[in-house]
Amino acid sequence: MSNQIILPRILQVGAGASQQVGSILKTLGCRRPLIVTDKMMVQLGYIDAIQASLSEQAISSDVFHETVPEPTVSSIQAGVDKVREGNYDCIIAIGGGSPIDSAKAISILGKFGGAMREYKFPRIVTESGLPIIAIPTTAGTGSEVTRFTIITDDSSDEKMLCVGIGFMPVAALVDYTLTLSLPARITADTGIDALTHAIEAYVSQKASAYSDSQAIAAMGLLAPNLRRVFHDGSDKPAREAMMLGATLAGIAFSNASVALVHGMSRPIGAFYHVPHGLSNAMLLPSVTDYSIPAAAQRYADCARAMGVAEANDSTDVATGKLVAELYAINDELNVPTPEEFGIDRSHFFANLETMAAQALASGSPNNNPRVPTSQEIIEIYKNLWL
Repeated sequence: MSNQIILPRILQVGAGASQQVGSILKTLGCRRPLIVTDKMMVQLGYIDAIQASLSEQAISSDVFHETVPEPTVSSIQAGVDKVREGNYDCIIAIGGGSPIDSAKAISILGKFGGAMREYKFPRIVTESGLPIIAIPTTAGTGSEVTRFTIITDDSSDEKMLCVGIGFMPVAALVDYTLTLSLPARITADTGIDALTHAIEAYVSQKASAYSDSQAIAAMGLLAPNLRRVFHDGSDKPAREAMMLGATLAGIAFSNASVALVHGMSRPIGAFYHVPHGLSNAMLLPSVTDYSIPAAAQRYADCARAMGVAEANDSTDVATGKLVAELYAINDELNVPTPEEFGIDRSHFFANLETMAAQALASGSPNNNPRVPTSQEIIEIYKNLWL
């Protein structure tokens, strides 16, 4: 059996990678970029730096900086309109997962039109939109190297998973120096998001030898450095390890798919506006504990790759250490419970059936080593309140 591996055409990694954007556009034959980002990237001066790099190659650019966290159909519409009205031949996406996800949707809708709902899974999007050059500023989503985007439908509060080679950037510029300004909360949430990607890719029913190699390497970079960057954001070696780990985790799950954590996380984010990485963090320990009986050896491998279990530990001991470590990470990184985040318990419980249905409809739970029923998903949601 063979596995198809989908990657960006160019992957530029290391300090200063983002400053190569002008020369990379020239290599790709692109001359009229639209920069898609958010207001914070503008305030931090990152867009001025990108435009300076472009100017060195005599490339002028326009900026759309209206993307929002957890993008919605309505939040990307102005960007879609700008692409349709302009004469752009590529998009430079700079920011965290939300600007990059927004850019992916804008790229497809701006070129082909239609409604975002028409592109959601199970449709596989093979059309090529405007080429995307992705520059991540967080070590978390891995969106710069994935064939996925997630856009929320405002009318139904459904987080729509959209899948296909059409959403894969042609180039990813992975520059860890852009993460040095991240506050501790975002550092924690995006870091746990990346760790979740690596673990879920490794235990996914769609895993392959290739995705396994990326996932194991990612866990080895992420787990030892997550606490370090949370407590000291200026720790450059740890920041660099986290950035590379997040990219490798993105490659892993893009080629193996995520599983139950992500399936259950999306409805929490859509209904209660919990940042994606944070809702993953809330779920990761309990979903892992639920899933271990179906893939104990695989989860034991994760524990060893993360450095929390010894090579001679039994499978049971290693998986026990893994679950304990995931809860310990959440405690040390101050991951709130749904109640501590401010979610109303009665409203949450009233939406359990709808959230479970949306989780299953996303398809991600079917990749889990232990495929849950709707009722089992509901029970896991309830356990977040214990």
